Amino acid sequence: MTAAAQNFPNLAVNLVNGILAIKPLANLAKHQARQMMIKRAEKIGVPWTKEVEKLKARDWSTDLAQVQNPQLSYPDYYVTSFHAYENGNLSWQAAFEVEPAAHAVHAKIWPGAEVEGDRQLRRSYHNILKPFLAEEPRDILDMGCSVGLSTFALQQVYPEAKVTGLDLSPYFLAVANYRAQQRQAKINWLHAAAESTGLPDASFDLVSLFLICHELPQAPTRQIFAEARRLLRPGGHLAIMDMNPKSEIYKKMPPYILTLLKSTEPYLDEYFSLDIEQALMDAGFQRPTITSNSPRHRTVIAKVRD
Repeated sequence: MTAAAQNFPNLAVNLVNGILAIKPLANLAKHQARQMMIKRAEKIGVPWTKEVEKLKARDWSTDLAQVQNPQLSYPDYYVTSFHAYENGNLSWQAAFEVEPAAHAVHAKIWPGAEVEGDRQLRRSYHNILKPFLAEEPRDILDMGCSVGLSTFALQQVYPEAKVTGLDLSPYFLAVANYRAQQRQAKINWLHAAAESTGLPDASFDLVSLFLICHELPQAPTRQIFAEARRLLRPGGHLAIMDMNPKSEIYKKMPPYILTLLKSTEPYLDEYFSLDIEQALMDAGFQRPTITSNSPRHRTVIAKVRD
């Protein structure tokens, strides 16, 4: 490995952080990142604009009331700009655009995948995870479930399990609940923080974190691992699918692309520098397995330590 590779992303990070510290430039980067996603989605046949307008036309007041916990206090790290949305995940706009954005972002993971890229990514995760589970999980918790894409995938793979989807955004959960009604899917949606769920000890066989850790500072990540350990039964598993900091793609990423990426992911530096293996063992798990499941993603599976 060259010295340049070993130092990645130090030099580029310093440059990008300097650019993003200038608000007009940061706003421009966010705008460009968002426009790039919309253009990519429409190009591969995902009707981003049409679908968002359809969702905007609904009255969401009842859906929101069904899932929202009005007593919930949001952690400081969450009340910030994410994914080019000034209010982060606490907005209808963000909730309405999760699904088309997922298709757009994952379209280029594999050559020629296009609109199937997102489904292929989810399949790759479950293809790695399932052989680790000696028995079918009875109770599954999807932490950071967003609008339910990862939750519905879990339910499809484990149809006999009771599935709970947990998220901090009531807007995301309202859309998830709406999609569940369309699918006639029975899922328990919980508006809570993943680091303090309020759920009983040892109440799940599998806890899943799908594309969540890269959106967190290291401190809440460690708290979430500890909470997952508390929630898991003996022999239970925590499964994580996320960006792979060791991927050659990120090491070779052009600075301008890195700028666009970091403008929408405020905690990316903390995620890339996290020793996830040690953090999981510190939380009470056995040494995890880490497997590449796409050219730029990894699956981490950790079993409860006896």
